[in-house]
Amino acid sequence: MIESSDHRLYTGITNNLPKRWKAHTEGKTGAKFFRGRSPSQLLYVETNHDRSSASKREAAIKQLKRSEKLLLVAEQRDQDWHQVYSL
Repeated sequence: MIESSDHRLYTGITNNLPKRWKAHTEGKTGAKFFRGRSPSQLLYVETNHDRSSASKREAAIKQLKRSEKLLLVAEQRDQDWHQVYSL
């Protein structure tokens, strides 16, 4: 989950997080969500999903209310994902 420059939350899936982060920040091949705004912080990461379960989990997270998403983020508040993935 990524927080954007206007404090909205973006959820997506990838099998190469550094490459996808770069795509979002450069704006050429990133998600349409980031047109007119930029990613500011990687807040939440889940790993060890296959493509099918990742897509299902993405859909489930997108259905959550913002407050519920922030609860997920709070579970990982001590994790610096930018450092882990060298972003």
